[in-house]
This record gives sequence, C-alpha cells and structure tokens, in this order.
Amino acid sequence: MSEIRHELIKIVRKMCAEQLVLGTWGNVSARQDDSFWITPSGMDYQSLTWEDLVRVEVASGKDQGRWKPSSEWRLHAAIYRKRPDCKAIVHTHSIYATAFAVARAAIPPITEEMAQVVGGSVEVADYALAGTWQLAENAAQALGDKAAVLLANHGLVGVAATLPEALKVCQIVEKTAQVALLSRMLGPVSPLCAEDVSLLRNFYLTSYGPKKNGEE
Repeated sequence: MSEIRHELIKIVRKMCAEQLVLGTWGNVSARQDDSFWITPSGMDYQSLTWEDLVRVEVASGKDQGRWKPSSEWRLHAAIYRKRPDCKAIVHTHSIYATAFAVARAAIPPITEEMAQVVGGSVEVADYALAGTWQLAENAAQALGDKAAVLLANHGLVGVAATLPEALKVCQIVEKTAQVALLSRMLGPVSPLCAEDVSLLRNFYLTSYGPKKNGEE
C-alpha cells in the first residue's frame, strides 16, 4: 500500500522542481481500488511525506488520515467516477496553460506530442469556484475522453493510467501552450487536422514504446 504513496511523493517533488506549481497550490492523487490517495490541504510540498497523504473513497468522499484532503478532492473524485480508466491525476497552476485558462481559450493541438498524449485540443471547463462540486462536475464533463482539461481562471488537470504519465501530460500541455503563444508572434497558428490527431493518438495508445507488438 505504501508503494503507490512513495511514487506519489516523487511526482509531487518533480512537479515542484519544474515549477508547475508555487507554494501549496496544485494537487496530486492516485487511485487504489475504490479509493484514492491525495495530497493534504495547505501543506508544504517540500516537507511532505507519504504518511501525510489522505485516503478518500471515490463513491462516498469519506476520508481517512490525520490531515484534511486537498480542497480539490471533489475534482479528483468526479473524474475517477466518470473515467474508470484514469488511475492518476495531476493538477498544476503552470504559467502558460493558466494563461489560456484565464483567457478561457482552448489550447489547440499544434504539436504532435500533445496530439498523442492528450488526444486533441485541451478544452476549458466552465468557471466555478475552487473546491466546489460544480467545478468538479464542469471539469469532468469538459475532460471527456481526453487526458487534459483547463479550469477557467484556475489551472490545468492532467489524467492518465499512471502517475508519471499524468505528470507528462501536464508537462507537454504546458510546453504546447508556450509554443502556441510564441508562434502567434510569427503568424497564424496551424493546428493539426482531426484525422491526424486521431492517427497520432491511436499510435501512442497502441504502438508507442520499446516493446514489440504482442509483448505485454
């Protein structure tokens, strides 16, 4: 049981090292059976240990631990309920992705890597106050079957089957948001067409990686 918590702490450290969050904002969770482990509310990430993580039941929202769960536990619960394929969630407040969230503008699929890991544009969920069920429901709906969603005037959420993959989603979306803003200085941005996005996503899900076809 502690293994998943140790991995979660590693992801939190990487998230901070890459300045995807500042202070105690942002949060990370990992699903385990019918519950998930999540970072606690308002604790310094640099001193956080695996014993500080809080366990929350997906269905009921009941928590177990010595600390309160992140105020965004509802956001994580709503996504886990809607997306059984999702086992990890990373929520960041990175600068360029948040710029799009503040403008309430979707991040277009202008890079092949974002098309692969996200599956299309990163849409913006309707605004709702942080920590509310309305925010959680808006985000889960806007996420759809993709791997990332923007929270209006707030930040970015990346989801995946593993913690490292969820962090990678946030890293690539942040890079693509920066590229989108820079490329607009040179001229119109040219997103990939829907057919190419679909092909790239399918390749990433079925063929990407070092293992040969047929290997587990």
